[in-house]
Amino acid sequence: MRWLFSPPSIDDLIRLLKAWRFWSVGALIGALLGAGAYYIAPPPYRAHAIVLVDFNLEQAWPEETDRQQFYYLEREIRKLKEIAWSDMVMGIVVETIGDITTEELRNETLSLSQPAEGGWNFYADDKDPERAAEIVSIWSQAFVEQVRLRTMMLEGPNEFIEATHTQTAQTPRDRSLSLSTYLFTGAVVFLTVSSFFVLFFSKPA
Repeated sequence: MRWLFSPPSIDDLIRLLKAWRFWSVGALIGALLGAGAYYIAPPPYRAHAIVLVDFNLEQAWPEETDRQQFYYLEREIRKLKEIAWSDMVMGIVVETIGDITTEELRNETLSLSQPAEGGWNFYADDKDPERAAEIVSIWSQAFVEQVRLRTMMLEGPNEFIEATHTQTAQTPRDRSLSLSTYLFTGAVVFLTVSSFFVLFFSKPA
């Protein structure tokens, strides 16, 4: 049993690399398993909306240095992210949709990418494509309204910040993960596990 705990030798690695049939068949089997997982338990649909966030740096910091503007952007972006995930905004989505909780929204359904000056990408995942579009539409709109309200009342973000919709959510046709991702992942995982088994658990001749 000592061979089981010893690292693979150069000969073992060479033998594995020469086994082109193993790699070909293994990749095919793994891809088929990935395709099966995709169709048996498909990923949710993903809806997408874009909100343009303009910090108007020329008005907010007309005579300041680049370093001060950098820290200003960092601070205001953090405030805006807090608004996007705030209880107030989540509550609007929960109240409108009805059959979802704040925890589900934050942990399973919603995601936000590229939070900086420019387009903010809002995403919502759901097994029902129309519901996904409705959720992300409500979320992004609630975010825009809260930003406008708080800037008007001088609560939170700088008064020069503007948030506007540039792309409204459409009913998605694509899922959050593509079939090709499942095929590739299945092939890689199967080959990795198979290689480990061949190198460490197959008895030496």
